[in-house]
Order: sequence, then C-alpha cells, then structure tokens
Amino acid sequence: MVNFIWLFFIVAGFVVAAVQGKIELVTQAAFDGAKSGVTVCFGLISIMVFWLGMMRIAEDAGLLQVMSKLLRPFIRFLFPSVPKDHPALGYIMSNMSANILGLGNAATPMGIKAMQELQLLNPNKDIASPAMCTLLALNTASITLIPTTLIAIRMNYNSLNPAEIVGTTLLATFVSTLAAILVDKWYRRKHLLLNTPPHNPKAKG
Repeated sequence: MVNFIWLFFIVAGFVVAAVQGKIELVTQAAFDGAKSGVTVCFGLISIMVFWLGMMRIAEDAGLLQVMSKLLRPFIRFLFPSVPKDHPALGYIMSNMSANILGLGNAATPMGIKAMQELQLLNPNKDIASPAMCTLLALNTASITLIPTTLIAIRMNYNSLNPAEIVGTTLLATFVSTLAAILVDKWYRRKHLLLNTPPHNPKAKG
C-alpha cells in the first residue's frame, strides 16, 4: 500500500509540473534531493561510527552488561511468556540498550535476531505472538537518552545547538514508551479474555 502512495505522489508531482510548464523544477528538485541525501548520509556515517565505537568501548567496559542487568526485571515483566534463559531475552536487552543510547541502526540487527528467536517460540507461525508485538511496540517507541541520529542531522544543517533537543526527546520518548506499554498490556488482556473458554460450573455435574 505504501508503494502505491509514493507512486501516486511522484506521478502527481510530474503531472502538476507538466501542466504548469515547470517540469524543469522537478528535475532540479530530484538532483537537489539526491545531493542533500548524500551529504546527510556522510554526516550520519561519521556520527554513527563514533557512537558505535563508544558503544563498543562501553561493551568492553561492562556498561552494557550493567544496563542489561538493570533492564532484566523490566524485560521479564514485559515478556512473561519467554523462558528465563532463552536467547531471545539477550537480543531484546541488547536491542533496548542500543535504542536507549539512540543507536537505532545498531539496534536493528539485534531486533531482527530477537524476532527470529521469538518466532521459534511462536506456536502459530502465521500470526505474530504477543511477545513479538510487544517487542515491535517497544522498538518503535523506545525511550531515548541520546538522540544520536537527530543530533547528527541538526549538525549537518548547521544548528547552533544540535543537542538542545535531548530533554524534549527524552520526555517525548518516555511518554511514547509508557503509552506503548499500556496499550500492549490492554491488548494482551483483551486477547487473553477472548481466548479463555468461559467457566461453566454445571459442566462438572
């Protein structure tokens, strides 16, 4: 569906420009967009390399292990259906740790591995399990202490204070994470009630 939406926007832009006799503006915008994309990507690469290096140092220093231990009770609360020592929990904690540090690109591989492990536990392979839905919700709305990617983009566009969004981002992601958890718990409860057979005390007689 998204592909059709983007195709509509592209075709509509060409048609409107052709009707107004300004088709050259479309070509110019395409080249300018490509140039800006490459420029931003180079800026992001440098920032991502820096923070990935910092994350590796933090990992070697044991910081990620400490963070994982702090997250463990929270993870057990959110994923009660996952066995205690299952590999999925390790990938989930790594994914959340990277997201908290604003390293979305580094979190993605861990999120994919976690989904693969959760799929192995899923009794119905054609439908996402509650644990998989919870992981997706948390990965999308994750609380972020350092919005690395946004800071890098602001630096590329010569922001006077690229890091001034840290407080706002922390508040926004805290609210989004809380909302995701509450909605997830509500749907879990609803799913459980719908799939629990009604109790019939007369059936024993």
